[in-house]
Amino acid sequence: MNLKDYLSDKFPNVELIPSVYYQWDFGIHFSLGGNIYQFKKHDELNFDRFRLVYKQTSTIFNELFEEDDDLFLVTNLYKHKTKEKRIKKLNVYKRFLKNKNDLNKIQVKSFPYPFEMDDAEEYEMQQFSLKCKRKDFNVHQLLKAACNEDFPPLNPRFGGYSIGYPDVFFVNVTKDIIFFIYDDRGCEVVARNVERLRLLYKKYFDWVEDVDRNRIENGLGLNK
Repeated sequence: MNLKDYLSDKFPNVELIPSVYYQWDFGIHFSLGGNIYQFKKHDELNFDRFRLVYKQTSTIFNELFEEDDDLFLVTNLYKHKTKEKRIKKLNVYKRFLKNKNDLNKIQVKSFPYPFEMDDAEEYEMQQFSLKCKRKDFNVHQLLKAACNEDFPPLNPRFGGYSIGYPDVFFVNVTKDIIFFIYDDRGCEVVARNVERLRLLYKKYFDWVEDVDRNRIENGLGLNK
């Protein structure tokens, strides 16, 4: 089964683009970093925040993915159709995959640019996908790179074009879960199994902002 067929079957009408949480009835939006600001005095990065963010994303990921789970590792790369012809290194697969032979299994498709802007037709989204298992890649470093989007001094990073940082989605085929870290501020989880999300929500209740609770709890049937 390829990515398109899987999503059509299990998550109909869901597109793997940011704000996937708003495309599905059952989901959780987690806020990351607690109340720790990204910077200290004199614009110095606050590494206490990023250490907490890395710990939170790893904790959530470990709740959702086991070593032998089948998954799609999906990456959206955003680029100008003509101005950025030069191929730039996408440091998602080659850098984090343990077996470099798996690079030959990557599928790629082009789509219209998914975000609103005046000249959106001049841009496109290239979507890369690889069917693999959790144990096939360096999870900790990959999650860190997803969190480091807005802070170039931090490493590792994904690379990509000037139009935008690549978005990486973890699609758990075994458990029917989609996990997406949009940057150091938060991440999204959607799933077909409501009970699995209820347990996750109750366990990490403090990582959810009050403004999100009503929508989440209505979707998970916790307000009945």
